[in-house]
Amino acid sequence: MENQEPNRRELWLALIGVGAGVFMSTLDSSIVNISLPTLVESFQTSFANIQWVVLSYLLVLTSLMLGVARLGDMYNKKRIYLAGMILFAFSSLLCGLAPNIHWLIALRALQGLGAVLMQSLGMAIVTQIFPAKERGRVLGIMGGIVSIGIAVGPPLGGLLISLAGWPSVFWVNVPVGILAAWIVIRYVPDLKPSHPDQRFDFVGALIVMALMSAYALGMTRGQETGFGQPLTLVLLAAAAAGAGLFVWVERRISQPMVDLHLFQNPLFGLNLLMGLLVFIVLAGNFVMPFFLELVKGYPAQQVGWMLMAFPVIMGLVAPAAGALSDRFGSRGISFLGLVILLAGCLAVSTLREETGAWGFILRVLPMGLGFGLFQSPNNSAIMGSAPRERLGVASGLLSLSRTLGQTSGVPLMGALFTAQVHAAGNLPANLDVTEVAPAFLVAGFDGTYRISAVLVFAAALLALFTWMLDKKVGIRAASQVQEKSSEIG
Repeated sequence: MENQEPNRRELWLALIGVGAGVFMSTLDSSIVNISLPTLVESFQTSFANIQWVVLSYLLVLTSLMLGVARLGDMYNKKRIYLAGMILFAFSSLLCGLAPNIHWLIALRALQGLGAVLMQSLGMAIVTQIFPAKERGRVLGIMGGIVSIGIAVGPPLGGLLISLAGWPSVFWVNVPVGILAAWIVIRYVPDLKPSHPDQRFDFVGALIVMALMSAYALGMTRGQETGFGQPLTLVLLAAAAAGAGLFVWVERRISQPMVDLHLFQNPLFGLNLLMGLLVFIVLAGNFVMPFFLELVKGYPAQQVGWMLMAFPVIMGLVAPAAGALSDRFGSRGISFLGLVILLAGCLAVSTLREETGAWGFILRVLPMGLGFGLFQSPNNSAIMGSAPRERLGVASGLLSLSRTLGQTSGVPLMGALFTAQVHAAGNLPANLDVTEVAPAFLVAGFDGTYRISAVLVFAAALLALFTWMLDKKVGIRAASQVQEKSSEIG
C-alpha cells in the first residue's frame, strides 16, 4: 500500500484499525477507574496512593501531547501511531503482572506514553487519508468510538473483575491491540511528511511539558486540599508563567512546536475554546453517582447501567452529526447541539429526591444528544481549518482541549459542588459531602448544573459568532471570485 492510493475497502479497514487504538485508550480510562477500590484492597494501599494509578497516566498524556503531535508532522504518522499501539498493548500486559502498587504506577506511565502516541495523531491520520467531503462523517465515527469506549468501560470492568480479577481490566487490551496493529500495518497508507526537512523545537517541548505537568498537578492538589493552599497556587502560577513563556519563545523561532499562525484564523481558536468549555461541563458529570447512590439509594450496578444512557445516545448521534455536517456545513449543526446540551443541563438541574429512574434518564438524554450533535461538526471544523502540513499539531491541540477540559472540569466542578452543598445547609467546611442530608446534595447538584448551563451558553454564543463569521468570510470569498471572473470577462 505504500506506493499506491488505497481503495474504498482499504480506507474503511484503516479507519477500523485507527479507531481500535482510540477505543482502547478510551476504554482503559473508564475501565481502570472502576477497578480502583479493588486495587486498594488487592495492594493493601491507601486511596491517596491509588490515585497515582490514574494521575501517572494523565500526566504523561497531558505533558507529551503537543510534542508527539509535532513529531507526527515531521515524521511518518503511521509509524508513530503503530509504535504507540504496540507499546500500549505491551504495557497493558505488564500492568496486569505488576507485583506492587509502585510498579503499577510506573507501568501506567508507560501505558500513558503508548496512549499519547495514538491519541495525538488519530484524528490527523483519518483526516489525511479520507477525502475532505467525508471528513465530518469519519470524525463522527471516531467520536462514536470514543463514546462506546466510555459506555462499556464500567459494566465490562465490573464483569471482568468478578470473573478474572483486576489484571483482566488491563489484559483485555492485549488481543485488541494485536489485531488492531495488524490492521494498521496492512491497511493504513504510509503517511510521510510533506516537508521532511523540519527541526524539532526542543525548548518549546520542554516548556510545554513543564507547564502541563504543573497544571495537572495543581488542579489535582486543588481538588484534594483546596485551591487556596500555597503549593497549589505555586503550581498553577508556574503553569500560567510557563504558558506566557511558551508563546514568547514560539513567536521567535522559525520552526516552532505550535505554529501560532494557526490562530490567525479566529475560527480555529474559537472552535478549540468551545470544545474546552464543553469538556469541562462533561467532566462535571462525575457528580451524577452522588445523586443516584446517596440521594436515590440505587445499587452501584444499577447506577452503572443508568449512567450509560449519556454515552450511548452520544455514540449513536455522533456519526450521523458528522455526515450531516459534510452535507450542510458544521456551524449550524454544532450550534444546534449546544442549544440542546444547554437544555439538557437545565433539565438535569431540576432533579429532586422524588425523581425516578426514568425521570433521570429522560433528563440526561438531551445532554448526550446535544454533545453528539456538537462534537463531530466541531472536530471537523478544527481539522478542516488546519493546513495539511500541520494536521498533526491540529490533532494534538484537539486532543489536548479534551484532556485539559477533563483535567480542569473534575476539580473545578467538584469544588463548586462541594461549596454549594455546604452553603445549602450552612455546614462546616470539613464535613464530607457523603455525610450530609440528601436535600443538601440535591441543592449542590442543581447548582452545579446551572453553572454548567452558563458555560454551555457561553460556548453557544461563540458558536453563533463563528457561524456568522464563517458566513461573512464565505460571502467575501465568493465576491472576490466574482470580481476576478468579471475582470477576465
